[in-house]
Amino acid sequence: MFCSRLVPTLALILLPTALLCTPVFAQDAKKARAGAPLPQSLSASGSVATVNGVSIPATRAEMLLRERAQQGGPRGDENEMRAAVREELINREVVMQEAARSGLTKRADIQTELELVRQTVIVQSYLREHMRTHPITDAEIQKEYERIKADLGDKEYKARHILVGTEEEARNVIVELKKGTAFEEIAKKSSRDEGTKERGGDLEWNAPGGFDKDFATAMVKLSKGKFTDVPVKTRFGFHVIQLDDTRTAQHPPIAEVKANLQQRLQRVRIDKVVSDLRAKAKVE
Repeated sequence: MFCSRLVPTLALILLPTALLCTPVFAQDAKKARAGAPLPQSLSASGSVATVNGVSIPATRAEMLLRERAQQGGPRGDENEMRAAVREELINREVVMQEAARSGLTKRADIQTELELVRQTVIVQSYLREHMRTHPITDAEIQKEYERIKADLGDKEYKARHILVGTEEEARNVIVELKKGTAFEEIAKKSSRDEGTKERGGDLEWNAPGGFDKDFATAMVKLSKGKFTDVPVKTRFGFHVIQLDDTRTAQHPPIAEVKANLQQRLQRVRIDKVVSDLRAKAKVE
């Protein structure tokens, strides 16, 4: 449960890339084996091909290769990969020229879409550059780690619950428990929590911070083996809670969660950048 409750943040802007499908890419790789060999570095030649008099710059191929690598694309012989990229860029240029001849590129909706893609590239690049020049420090990560640990507390609880829709139903559950009916039996029969009912309402080990505030408040007051004698209301419904056990919190070492904490702080940083820019902008 460590670091499981993250505040929603501005989604990182992702550049949608319209690539030819993988099967075509694979076919191009096979076709390229029989073609003219390419230099080890495409950028050294200045151009990868010329299509109907239009030169395809090598920088475009290098960028596509980097993009494929970042996306975890298929790996293989470097020369084959470069040859396949060349074939794809040629295919793109052929289709692009035909689209221009047909007048498609002059359509208003296409121009709007192109402007959106251009805007996305610039925004993404600006935010990436900001993060490069304002990196998250180890000290910030350590501070966030300690803050989350403090929020979660130094104790974990193993509890069960039975979730029902009304206070009357919850009181009936409490009556049945006081008569000696097993908590697990009632949970399997009556609980609305589909994720836990088959486990007898078992919520496994969690820190109080992982629960709804009202739920956690009631849970931490219980003695081991006891259940709440009044219904606990949350936004999910009415709960009857039983505490099975407690233990000292077992937080993961910072090394295990460092990457996640860094990403979380980056999202927070980007949110602040955008918020600050919005605050200075005149929006009508």
